[in-house]
Amino acid sequence: MELINQHTKQIMEGCKERARSAGLSFTDESLEYIVTNRDLLELSPKVMIPTLYDYWVHDVEVLREKGKYELYPHNPYETVINTRPPISFYNDNNPDWLNVMIFYHVLAHIDFFQNNLYFRHTWDYDFTGEALSDKRLISRLRAEKGHWVDYVIEFARAIDNLVDYHGELAGFFVPDNVVTSRRLDYYFDVFLQEVKGVAVAEYIREVERYNDCVRESGELAEKSFFTETVRRYPEFEVLYHKAEGERSAPKRDLIRYLLERSPFLGREENLWMKQILEIVRKTSVFFQPQIRTKIMNEGWASYWHELLFLSDDRIRGHEVDFARIHAGVTAMPKVGMNPYALGMRLFTYLEEQADRGKISFDYRRLRGSDERREFDRKTGSGRDHIFTVRENLCDYIFLKDAIDQEFVDRHDLFVVGKRLDQQRQVWQYYVKSRNAGEYRQMVLDRLYHPPCITVVPEKGAPGVLYLNHRFEGKQLVREYIANTMMAIEYLWGGPVHLETSEARFERTGGSTGREGAEQAEITWERVVYRMESRTLGRMTI
Repeated sequence: MELINQHTKQIMEGCKERARSAGLSFTDESLEYIVTNRDLLELSPKVMIPTLYDYWVHDVEVLREKGKYELYPHNPYETVINTRPPISFYNDNNPDWLNVMIFYHVLAHIDFFQNNLYFRHTWDYDFTGEALSDKRLISRLRAEKGHWVDYVIEFARAIDNLVDYHGELAGFFVPDNVVTSRRLDYYFDVFLQEVKGVAVAEYIREVERYNDCVRESGELAEKSFFTETVRRYPEFEVLYHKAEGERSAPKRDLIRYLLERSPFLGREENLWMKQILEIVRKTSVFFQPQIRTKIMNEGWASYWHELLFLSDDRIRGHEVDFARIHAGVTAMPKVGMNPYALGMRLFTYLEEQADRGKISFDYRRLRGSDERREFDRKTGSGRDHIFTVRENLCDYIFLKDAIDQEFVDRHDLFVVGKRLDQQRQVWQYYVKSRNAGEYRQMVLDRLYHPPCITVVPEKGAPGVLYLNHRFEGKQLVREYIANTMMAIEYLWGGPVHLETSEARFERTGGSTGREGAEQAEITWERVVYRMESRTLGRMTI
């Protein structure tokens, strides 16, 4: 692995000038490395962060990828990571014209990293520098504690998706001129919504009552507001002070809760384990936005590499080569999903919609197909609109808002069904639906969505860690429950209970449905898994 030569760096700097003139925004400094396929195989398990801590699973993944490469040789064009400065890696056999295209793709990625608000918590520090410090710390602990370090890393990584990423992000978006007390936060966020369960109209009236107090009483607004509140709800003060006593432990961030409340980790001889949990948690939180913006990020980069490279005079003589590579990257498959293709087409579609004034209530309220097709207010705001989308949205909101029937019809998209041919005993694929709602839901179901598991101290007996899985239509993977709960039991130092929902299937007479399988009635039941002394039990509530 080595830095690109001066000739290639000059090409990169020229691409930066053209990208900035088109509207992209990114820092001046960047590092570009030339790597071999072997380098890429060794860096991939570490998510392309060269300084990430060593772990035995990384070695296993390297061996697996090397085996796959021998059977199916492939050459990744580039990889870019969100660091300060941004670091990108390029295959050592890329010609100059291909590097121009790839540089535009990488610069769009960097623009996305540095401007999308879901990456806000990564803007103020260099992760590679911190990762190097963490790597040295783990190496020192490994020399002192031996294989126990790897056990703790493995246990921590078993729950590294149970971090409160949105809670971490929320602290960055409180305006400087807005000061709210914990008492107000508790009243509006917890007391009214969870304790009292008031209707929306009542909640809005309380907000208006507070605003009236601000206008009338100024600095004494909060005192005036709570004078009336305590008269109306005498129990409020007791509940608030009780909540304040439990406030320090975040209940939606399991790793943070263990760090702050685990009796086992609190022992002096186990304090070193907390350092490892902090490292695993910090790494997980850093990579959360990349998982949650995959379609937007790749679509944004594909949109710009096509737009900028087609207007670049260095494409001359390589039009066919570009068309072949670009089609391979952004082809829309009939079965499955290509994030590059879907994201790029959605950005193009939104730009066109905004240019014609279709991002408006007047357009959405139209029902006639002819009226919708001919609607055009020539606003010319398409480019500004997609920059706003790039800044403010994640994949879920992006797809939920952008995929409509017009988009699905334009690109001939559909939901694929699968059924068993009883005679030939083969699976048949067929067009199940062309409805935009069903296609949108299919794509949304494929997004990263970790389970929402919260700590509920009041449900557990003394010394028991009680976890509640808020069911959202997807049950936990049963085969992982035992090992994961064993890891949590070790880090907690006591019994662990997990309340969740599981499906119970009831056959309806053995009839065969369109999918070629027996129809079954699904009912959901709440169950509690109990892990104690490395023994798992299960009980239906």
